[in-house]
Amino acid sequence: MATYDTLGAAYARTRQPDPRIAAQIHAALGNVTDVINVGAGTGSYEPPRTALAVEPSQVMIAQRPPGSAPAVRAVAEHLPLRDNAAEAAMALLTVHHWADLAAGMAELRRVARRRIVILTWDQQVFRERFWLVRDYLPEAAALDDTRATPTDQLVDLLGGARQEPVMVPHDCVDGFGAAYWRRPAAYLDPRVRAGISMLAQTGEDAIAPGLARLADDLATGRWHTHHAELLTLDTIDVGYRLLVTDLPTTNAFNPSAAP
Repeated sequence: MATYDTLGAAYARTRQPDPRIAAQIHAALGNVTDVINVGAGTGSYEPPRTALAVEPSQVMIAQRPPGSAPAVRAVAEHLPLRDNAAEAAMALLTVHHWADLAAGMAELRRVARRRIVILTWDQQVFRERFWLVRDYLPEAAALDDTRATPTDQLVDLLGGARQEPVMVPHDCVDGFGAAYWRRPAAYLDPRVRAGISMLAQTGEDAIAPGLARLADDLATGRWHTHHAELLTLDTIDVGYRLLVTDLPTTNAFNPSAAP
């Protein structure tokens, strides 16, 4: 809870939902009648049929826009909901913050009757393909190494899931980690970095040398020369993934049978 009570103070300023990513998430949810959003933050990507948002940080809850779904302050590992409470549960860029991943996944399976949708990332792909952490900020990558869960492990905890790549558009509205892959100067803005947990939690002192190298490479044109091919792309795959689990038609949840 304390993490986003600190990091989330200005979260809504840089973390607005991108309509293209929203369309993919909503398509993955399908025609479910109601959704529980776990680790909901300020409410990005919530479909209109969201029945309840679950978020541990009051600072984040306070930034939810008027008309949002009702929100309750709670953690993923102990959802204040009955079994089979909604047709679907979703958890977007949040599982890496959970204290007990297995417990949180079991809770998603307990409260959802039909479908679970999770947005996460493949850390190995992210490390290899995203120039910021590969070339300038390995310290931030090292932080994510300690908290990112391999997608195959998440699939096992879900009891099976299909994976969909989430392509990041070059003009992505949502300022998450790799959103500015074709706008490198954005990472020099402390307001942008404040909305990216891997940078904010790594700390300004640790990333300052890498940011100085980036600033110099931008000033001299080295970055643009080295990454000329990136500048021709409209979207990029740096490892973000949607995991979609279809539950049995009647999800009579049995905790002892959960993965």
